[in-house]
Amino acid sequence: MKIIVSGSIAFDYLMSFPGRFKEHILPERIDQLSVSFLVDTMDKRRGGVAPNIAYTLALLGERPLVMATAGQDFGEYRAWLEAQGVDTSAVVEIPDLFTASFFVNTDLDNNQIATFYTGAMAHAHQLSIAEHAGGHADLVIISPDDPRAMGRRAEECMALGIPYVYDPSQQIIRLSAEELRAGMDGCFLLIVNEYEFGMVREKTGWTEAEVLARVGGLIVTLGEQGSHLRIGDEEHHIPAVPPARIADPTGVGDAFRGGLLRGYSLGLPWDVAGRMGSLAATYVLEQLGPQSHHYTPAEFVARFRQHFDDEGALDALLT
Repeated sequence: MKIIVSGSIAFDYLMSFPGRFKEHILPERIDQLSVSFLVDTMDKRRGGVAPNIAYTLALLGERPLVMATAGQDFGEYRAWLEAQGVDTSAVVEIPDLFTASFFVNTDLDNNQIATFYTGAMAHAHQLSIAEHAGGHADLVIISPDDPRAMGRRAEECMALGIPYVYDPSQQIIRLSAEELRAGMDGCFLLIVNEYEFGMVREKTGWTEAEVLARVGGLIVTLGEQGSHLRIGDEEHHIPAVPPARIADPTGVGDAFRGGLLRGYSLGLPWDVAGRMGSLAATYVLEQLGPQSHHYTPAEFVARFRQHFDDEGALDALLT
C-alpha cells in the first residue's frame, strides 16, 4: 500500500517542569496570564508529526512517503529517516530557513504547554501530490502542517479520488471553521483527542451526530483511558496498554496513528488495528522523544499478545 504522510517536520525541544502547572495558574486571573516555569531538563530530539507517524509505520514494515518541507539543517535527519525505512523523496528543503521547531514543557501530571516555530514549514503549501508524490496513493494522512498546505492536500485528495485521514489536532486553533469543515467533509477518517474533538464541535458548530454524518469514521483518543473508534457500523473501545514506565508523552498520538494505520494497510479488523495503535503509543510513552524507541515486528507481536488475543491476525506482520 502506498501511504503518503503529509505534515510538519520539526526538531523537538523537550523540557520537564518538576511541579504541576495547575498549582501556578490562577483561574480568576487567566485573562492576565503571565507565568514562567523553571525547568530541570531539556533534550533536543527529531520530531514533527509526519516523521513521527511514518517512523511507526516503518517499524511495522510499511515504507511510507513523507511529503513536507524542511530547512537547511535537515540533511542528517533525512539520512536517518531513510535508514529507518521512510521514503523522504517528497521532502523539499528550503534554503536559508531552519526546520520547524517544537518547544514543549511537561509537568508531573504529563500536562504540556507548547510553542511551535514554523520555519520552513511555512512553504509546505507549495507542494502538491501530483508534482511531488506521483499523483497517486492508496491513502494520504493530512496531519498538522501549514494551514494552507492542509487545505490544499484535502482538495487534491478529493480531486484525485484518494481517501485521506484528517488529523488537524494541534492546528485546530489556527484553522478557521470553514477550513475545518472542508477538511472533515468526506474524509476517510477523522482522528482527534477528546479535548480537540470538543474544540472541533465548538468551532464548526456541528454536533457529534453531524460530524459522524460527514466523515467515514471517527477516532477519539482518550489518553490513559484508551481510544474510541466509530467506523461505519462498527464501534470499539480500545484500552490503553500499561507502560513499563512513563518518560514523556510527546508523539504518543502520532505513534497511535501509525500503528492503527499499519493495521488498516494489512486489512486487519478495526479492533485489532486500534490495539496496534494502542501498543505503538505505549512504546513512545516509555522513552524520551517520539523516535527514540525501536522494536522488530516480531517483538511488537510478542508484546501485543501479552495483552490482547489477535486470534492469529498479527501473523501478517511476520511474513
